[in-house]
Amino acid sequence: MRASFTLEKSDGTARAGAVTTARGSFPTPCFMPVGTRGAVRHLTSDDLETLNAHVVLGNTYHLMLRPGADTVAELGGLHGFTRWNRHMLTDSGGYQIFSLEPKVDAEGATFRSVYDGSTHKLTPESAVEVQAKLGADIQMVLDVCPGLPAPTKVLRHAVDTSADWAERARGAFLAGASFEMQSQFGIVQGGTDLALRIESAERTMEIGFDGYAVGGLSVGESQEEMVSALGAVTAILPTDQPRYFMGLGDPVGIVEAVANGVDMFDCVLPTRLARHGTLLTSSGKLNLRRAEFQLSDEPIDPGSPDSPAATWSRGYLRHLLMVKEPTAARVLTLHNLWWLLRFVDDLRQSIVESRFEEFRADVHAVWG
Repeated sequence: MRASFTLEKSDGTARAGAVTTARGSFPTPCFMPVGTRGAVRHLTSDDLETLNAHVVLGNTYHLMLRPGADTVAELGGLHGFTRWNRHMLTDSGGYQIFSLEPKVDAEGATFRSVYDGSTHKLTPESAVEVQAKLGADIQMVLDVCPGLPAPTKVLRHAVDTSADWAERARGAFLAGASFEMQSQFGIVQGGTDLALRIESAERTMEIGFDGYAVGGLSVGESQEEMVSALGAVTAILPTDQPRYFMGLGDPVGIVEAVANGVDMFDCVLPTRLARHGTLLTSSGKLNLRRAEFQLSDEPIDPGSPDSPAATWSRGYLRHLLMVKEPTAARVLTLHNLWWLLRFVDDLRQSIVESRFEEFRADVHAVWG
């Protein structure tokens, strides 16, 4: 089913609305927690529902290796397998092309399993097939995501290969049965080269997808370069379809992407920071490992009395963290996701109430 975007309110180029799929609708802007192996680390699907997450990500590469797409399908697809009834999105394995550096040729990417060293080839067509078995509401095309900075020839290869793969992936998707219940998003590449970004967007739109993602940013470039490249793309993307910035999770990055008309985001940042003792708070980042908090009876964030971590003091949570008690990682992860999901809710409300620029300035004052 073709995903659609319905605009509720705009404030400049920032927009609040809803994305609709075969499963239903979810509000935007929307931050999507990452459940790489079928779970957000340290949390359950019940936790995510309590936090009021609307969409959760699954990782195609990891799930096709363990437990395998056929196993997930046999156990009810990702929704039945994880007991999560809200929206799910699966990536394609494209990010692993960036992070794991597999062998890439015209046909696809050949990976060595991080679990047992076995070899696996992922093609645009097989990525579609795997994601159909996983059964998420939104699946992504396989693409090539280069790190930045990168020479023009590397960016050109990523744009050309991603466009070729996108056409093959779209054909495979429309030829299968999953298109009735799933949506498929194309991905725009091009690094920080504005001409290549525009070209990639135009080629991707010409193929025609249910939504459009901006990939290959927030991978080493400056914020100014990121915003410039993003703005060149969002200026020409369809206004009636979802726009997704892949791999973005910091408050300043999110607010700047929303200022450029983006609707959806995902990132491991809040959960990874939590596991290492760094918290998101109303006054900025807080490193709980610092010795000054050993005797602190204050909560993590006095400005967030509704946080799942508000019951316990900084001193107590620091103790759990320092002795590697798993409870610490769970509590801090709950807090960081709660904080970021509330942040995006407040951001959305600022658009609805026509005070987005004030909200944007406040974010830069605290986090810039």
